Amino acid sequence: MKTLFGGIYDKKRVLVTGHTGFKGSWLSLWLNELGAEVTGYALPPDTSPSHYELLGLPVESLIGDVRDPEAFAGVMERRQPEIVFHLAAQPLVRRSYKIPRETFETNIMGTVNVLEACRKTASVTAIINVTSDKCYENREWARGYKENDAMGGFDPYSASKGCSELITGAYRKSFFTSDCPDDRRILLASARAGNVIGGGDWAEDRLVPDLIRALANREKAIIRNPNATRPWQHILEPLSGYLQLGQMLLQGNAVYADSWNLGPKDETEVTVGELAERCRNCCPGMDYEVRQCEKALHEADSLKLDCSKANTKLRWKGVWDSSTAVDKTVKWYGDYYDKGIVNSMNDIAQYVADAEKDGIEWVKN
Repeated sequence: MKTLFGGIYDKKRVLVTGHTGFKGSWLSLWLNELGAEVTGYALPPDTSPSHYELLGLPVESLIGDVRDPEAFAGVMERRQPEIVFHLAAQPLVRRSYKIPRETFETNIMGTVNVLEACRKTASVTAIINVTSDKCYENREWARGYKENDAMGGFDPYSASKGCSELITGAYRKSFFTSDCPDDRRILLASARAGNVIGGGDWAEDRLVPDLIRALANREKAIIRNPNATRPWQHILEPLSGYLQLGQMLLQGNAVYADSWNLGPKDETEVTVGELAERCRNCCPGMDYEVRQCEKALHEADSLKLDCSKANTKLRWKGVWDSSTAVDKTVKWYGDYYDKGIVNSMNDIAQYVADAEKDGIEWVKN
């Protein structure tokens, strides 16, 4: 496992913000297997159970808030990471309507605080800011959004992620180039992923966790907008992109200090209703009902990413299609609820094996 991504992460000091969350816990698990010395900085898990707590990872876990600049700067000074993956965020669209100020403070000023601390930490050479496909000004286009399309956002969450991208671009141009006054050569990239599914997610107002919760409670899940399309992908898909991007930055390749879309292939994009039906077909007893009339808050109907830049320049591509992603996700929850087994590492091992069969770039030595 340590030879993946050119072996770049073995013994590297890595800091992950948001490591107690769904995506952050999976990333921390994989980094640990790659041999990295991982430090996590995040709020406590906000779900019970939580994927992070179930993993019991041997990483240094520091509880803190990215909205506290002094606390985070102190962690950076003590740990001296070489690369920072910034995932800490308020990650839910519908929750952002309930707590808009907290959403903006976390996702905007939290990003500023992280980048400021990185700027003042001598060990840092690479940063990846993980944002979202929702950072774009959504015009319900049929075509996929490209990295140079306008930032925007109807709801507080989407707007905050658009702002986080603009901040990333400003720091890259103002502070992290060879022309800057302090001559800090930090390579800063952002990654915009689509909707992820996978085992260990118990967040509210997410399709698969809602279906799993309803099944566990012997209830019907509520589907609000079955015709909406989203770039669904297994969580390991964007994580492999983050790690491959991190490899390029750690190797000093400045051309990769840019923004990147990391989404599924066009043919794997499905509607909310189609994904729910696939989950139901994989899991006897699961059921749901549609209540479109309850859609009181704005939610985009169509969202699609153009990932040609990552496919050609980063040489990144997906490994699992949406059917496989659903199968792996449902099996993870089945193993957990039926047997008490957390099969996350097995999923990573199978994903790596399948990537090797496909001749994926990051598997090569």
